[in-house]
Amino acid sequence: PRRPAATGGGRPGAGRRGRRDRDRGPWPWFALPAIAFVVVFFAVPFVLNIGFAFSDWSGFTNDISFNGLDNFRALIDQELFVNAVTVTVLYALITLFLQTAISLPLALMLVENTRINTVFRSLFFVPVLISPLAAGYVWKGLLAPDGPFNGILAFLLPGGFDWNWLGETSTALPAVALIDAWKWSGLITLVYIAGLKAIPKEMIEAATIDGAGAFARFWRIKLRLLAPAMTFNVAVTLVGALSAYDVVAATTGGGPGDHTTTLNVAMRQQWGQSFFGPASALSLTVTALVILTAVPLVAWLRRREIA
Repeated sequence: PRRPAATGGGRPGAGRRGRRDRDRGPWPWFALPAIAFVVVFFAVPFVLNIGFAFSDWSGFTNDISFNGLDNFRALIDQELFVNAVTVTVLYALITLFLQTAISLPLALMLVENTRINTVFRSLFFVPVLISPLAAGYVWKGLLAPDGPFNGILAFLLPGGFDWNWLGETSTALPAVALIDAWKWSGLITLVYIAGLKAIPKEMIEAATIDGAGAFARFWRIKLRLLAPAMTFNVAVTLVGALSAYDVVAATTGGGPGDHTTTLNVAMRQQWGQSFFGPASALSLTVTALVILTAVPLVAWLRRREIA
């Protein structure tokens, strides 16, 4: 005789619902403190900042009222807004280029698991553990006109050498971007190494047997299969560079003039002058810039990834 199907206590679908509930598992209550932290310290301030960006909030009055786009107009009239956006975008592009130019060759050289490679991986990762402010102050001393870097150049080149790398308009922004790239290249290198190790060795061996040289293997196989790692690195680098503050504040403070005044540096200057509405407008611009540049670029890179 055929056994009667379980009815779940006479209710249709009760057995299926019970199985679905068991498959889901218990609700992760342990995540509530983390969720509360994100809501209180990130989500709520972000929502409030949107409103403050369109208000006349300042330290000179107790009243806060809606003023539309007046904060943005005032920043544009001061020639602060366009310059800060331009400097931030240039800083992000230079940092992205330098970080890729440093990290990818390092990953190719350190991909093999040897003892000496392990030592160098650790050494290159040390800057990641240093505070950005501390790294900025160290490099400010190294790049001073009478610092060690100019001393080495003076020893190698004929004549004296006392160039102010952080004080000249032509080199200040590239120098600060190079410091930022140096700071995070160890992390980006490890991501590229992980991506290189995920490439099947059989594919590289087959290409070698077919006569492909080192450059051909890199350009046609490794670089294409590194697309997921490259997407991650581009996203991390762009978001960090577009939000740059620590290294710039420690090295140039936004100078010389306003040649390294990124959006966050300009925001801090406005906040220090008690112009909280314009500061909120600049902070909102950073968010908009990340969304309008990083998100489409990462989406484009994801479509080019090879599964």
